[in-house]
Amino acid sequence: MSLVVTDTLEDERVEFTADGDVTLYVCGLTVSDDPHLGHARLWFHADVLHRWLEHVGYDVRHVENVTDVNEKITARVGERDDWTEERDVAETFTASVFDAMRGLNLLRAEVYPRVTEHVPEILDLVETLIEKGYAYESNGSVYFDVTSFDGYGKLSNQETDALEAQGEPDERSEKRNPSDFALWKADGVSETAAREHAKHDHGAETPAGETWESPWSEGRPGWHVECSAMSTTHLGDTLDIHMGGRDLVFPHHENEIAQSEAATGETFARHWLHVGLLEMDGEKMSSSIGNFWTVPDALEELGVNVVRTFYAGAAYRSEQALTEETVAEAEERWERLSRTYDRAVDALDSVDAGAKAEDGELREAVETARDDFAAAMNDDLNLREATAALLDLTDAVNRHVDSEPPHDYRALREAVETFEELGGDVLGLQFESPSDGDVDLAGELVELILDVREAEREAGNYERADELRDALREVGVEIEDGPDGATYRFE
Repeated sequence: MSLVVTDTLEDERVEFTADGDVTLYVCGLTVSDDPHLGHARLWFHADVLHRWLEHVGYDVRHVENVTDVNEKITARVGERDDWTEERDVAETFTASVFDAMRGLNLLRAEVYPRVTEHVPEILDLVETLIEKGYAYESNGSVYFDVTSFDGYGKLSNQETDALEAQGEPDERSEKRNPSDFALWKADGVSETAAREHAKHDHGAETPAGETWESPWSEGRPGWHVECSAMSTTHLGDTLDIHMGGRDLVFPHHENEIAQSEAATGETFARHWLHVGLLEMDGEKMSSSIGNFWTVPDALEELGVNVVRTFYAGAAYRSEQALTEETVAEAEERWERLSRTYDRAVDALDSVDAGAKAEDGELREAVETARDDFAAAMNDDLNLREATAALLDLTDAVNRHVDSEPPHDYRALREAVETFEELGGDVLGLQFESPSDGDVDLAGELVELILDVREAEREAGNYERADELRDALREVGVEIEDGPDGATYRFE
């Protein structure tokens, strides 16, 4: 069965096909704050799509942008002493995004292009659109004329004459049509925009953000043109898959199609996949509303496996609610998978596993789990059913382990490999063998002892602190004291 996806442009389920490498572009985050679980929902589903495509044999070229030029970023200049310009704020939260991505066990993209790195490509694209008659200059700014592009509105199913105005109110007098959108904006961020998004008092000096020279004015790129320039620079004129949040369909993705196809004459993206929003307290999770849970805080409380299992509980194209009940379900599902995996590994590595033992029921359950998992993934990435296939396998594994030995070594090995390959490599869950868990527990115990030792040192009980250090050394843990505190390594 081939992969079927829900394509927003076609407004229906379609079969996905690609020749050679699959090019996947994911609309990344505007780095104006720490990432929360709403942002990470898109990351997770893009990651699983990437993993599944590789699993079925495609080479995936995955690019995800970083929007590091934006009035929300500029508005935070001066909020901290080290945030003296827009770039300082952007770099702080870009680092936060990358830390969150690593914590979520996401596959790395081929590249994470930033707007500030691609201003020359943006200028080239804007010049091309002017030369071809799709864009015009007005008071140093450049706007895309939506009436000049015949297909405008095809992604969001809107008629051009029914469109609402785009952009800030101060642009209206510069534009031919209210729905035209900015490709280049003269000057910096307006004082009104900077103050609107500010989380602190700027005082008398409102930051205007970074600007660049252009043929039309000293200014800044428009939001929409940035993604077109970055995606085509790294993946070519036509993408196999463009993925983003549902709230970006209009105007952002609609505008990307118009400016990209107007400039190149080629189809911009063969498939458009949009991820539904994450809701908390009945509303879209949002930093501006304040109903959000940051990725680091969620990982600290729940762990990466529960977070990923939670996301797998709903279809990518639908909305998902973050509640006590949905989190509890994810915890229970992960516990079943993890506990059964550990039991299978223990039985597999024990003397009770025999080379000639055969359990036809377990062998059939492994094969069924693999078939059901593949069918679910190819059915528009039905992760809930894919997870259910692995949970069905846990029942068969537990029945086998609970039975009288000898156990079927081959069947247990195939079950363990199924959890690792489908649950681990595809769903991105991090299974640990019981021995790995012991190492982790030992590390936690050493950290606890080091905390006690540091408390003894601070209290002046140096003899007791030395006794703790020596006791750890006797069991194979070498302690090294440094300016930033004590570190350890297992001998």
